[in-house]
Amino acid sequence: MYVKVWKRFFDIILSAAGLILFSIPMIIIAIAVKLDSPGPAIFKQKRLGKYGKVYTMYKFRSMCVGAEKSGVYSNNQDSRVSRVGSILRKTSLDELPQLWNVFKGDCSLVGFRSPLTYHPWSWEEYTDEERKMFNLRPGITGWAQVNGRKTVEWHERIAMNVWYAENCSIFLDIKILLMTIYKVINNADNENIGKTIDK
Repeated sequence: MYVKVWKRFFDIILSAAGLILFSIPMIIIAIAVKLDSPGPAIFKQKRLGKYGKVYTMYKFRSMCVGAEKSGVYSNNQDSRVSRVGSILRKTSLDELPQLWNVFKGDCSLVGFRSPLTYHPWSWEEYTDEERKMFNLRPGITGWAQVNGRKTVEWHERIAMNVWYAENCSIFLDIKILLMTIYKVINNADNENIGKTIDK
């Protein structure tokens, strides 16, 4: 009942509240991104969602325009990251536009971190066991994110996502959200912490 009804209900209420609460900060961030480097304030990227359906994920742009052509973001020394983008990544503020994805129904507040359509591999390359994680909507945060984020190898990360899909509950979601808040405040497991990058 929670996954089929209440999880989506809470997503709508909380994402709507977040969009209202952070509306002014998001406008300020958008202006800062525009002033810092040429290009749009919002970065759009195709990701794999529930049942492997492709959707467009929104984030504040933290890299120079066209950076994706040079490969997947690596670490805090990636020279493609702008000055404002470096701050956004360190504070996770670049994720705020995904509240709109949650409100629309593309995502959930808690779920698996939606992968790129081609990385770590395409939809066809996932095993039946791995595809179990796609039975739920992807999330802004998730069990794998609060247990190592990108420091965890992909197979282990996917295994944690599958475990979450099989054990999803309101109590687990609350635990993950509280752990996420703690980790964001303390910058725990954040690979973006390090030397500030100048564009």
